[in-house]
Amino acid sequence: MELAALMGLRPEPAAGLLMMLTRRCPLRCAHCSTDSTMSAGGPDPGRLLGFVDSFTPGDRPEVLMMTGGEPLLMPELSAELAVRARRAGTRSALLTGAFFARGAAGRPRRARAVIPARIRRAIGAVDHLSVSVDAFHEREVARADVFRVVHEVLDSGTSVSLHVVGIDARDPYLADVTSAVREAFDDRVPMLVNTVRAVGRAAGPAGARGEGPAPIDPLRSGPCSMAAWPVVAADGTVVACCNQDVVDRRPVPAHLLLGHVAEDDWAAVRGRTLASPVLRSVRTGGPLRLLARYGGPKARSAGGAGYCAGCRTLSEHPEAIAGATRVASGAAGALLDRRAARRRREAGPVEYVRRHGCAAFAELVALPGTAP
Repeated sequence: MELAALMGLRPEPAAGLLMMLTRRCPLRCAHCSTDSTMSAGGPDPGRLLGFVDSFTPGDRPEVLMMTGGEPLLMPELSAELAVRARRAGTRSALLTGAFFARGAAGRPRRARAVIPARIRRAIGAVDHLSVSVDAFHEREVARADVFRVVHEVLDSGTSVSLHVVGIDARDPYLADVTSAVREAFDDRVPMLVNTVRAVGRAAGPAGARGEGPAPIDPLRSGPCSMAAWPVVAADGTVVACCNQDVVDRRPVPAHLLLGHVAEDDWAAVRGRTLASPVLRSVRTGGPLRLLARYGGPKARSAGGAGYCAGCRTLSEHPEAIAGATRVASGAAGALLDRRAARRRREAGPVEYVRRHGCAAFAELVALPGTAP
């Protein structure tokens, strides 16, 4: 499964499931959105396995994306989740910081295997591996070490991509590292390029903040694809958005709460994702439009705090919720949601990344050397 296929599914409601296997991580990258440490916790592995066991051939996500923290601290769990998901027809992907490769570039070339056997088995179980590389990450794991991992994964036959982060689109690091990747791998390794957001560790003094999003006219449609895939957070709570402020916030805003892996199965979470008139409205028109069209002065003021911040306040404005219920309930709302998703899917993965990632580097998500 190539990166372009993953990104092509991203706008489709409930086409994927993001799952945090742990908040633990041995790296201390200054821009980490989760502020992960080795002392952090995570969900009960048995409950994660039970939730994935609820996938069926007729009701399943197309892809299970495993994240952390560092999911490869739990290689057996990662592999077992991928195996169980595949039984229902769900493909899997995993994002790693490649902590296990530190110092690999200094090892003798005759020692070709960089990836430990337990981790190699986990990587072999998934359909796609994404590896982080950026200026902050290179202070923890050298670029040459990451490249050795990518070479080994490519040679094994597993699809691999790089998740690259810069301060902003003008960051010279982005031009440097993306050129190095294209040269080293002959355009066989696509890249998802993003910029730093002021969340997690990056929100503190040690982080390096990038530029904020451009202002949005609240009365214009500003659809949000981030409310398409459910996210299993580190405590097992299932939320409707991958924004880290939502994933970490407790209590979860009512309109963004989808359930918990201890109590709900995939069918219940998928049903809530698809049926919620508020989530349909966020996906098709955006939260600021809801606040501006149906809310009073207080709601419009909340929208002025920003796109994501405004969305998190929707449950506090019953008039906005009522507006969403009027326009997006029932068969008409479901049809509008499907049509909006189809338009975004037909626009393709490059356009999706241009909208939600770093636009200047969006075409790297589908490089010419990548197999279809």
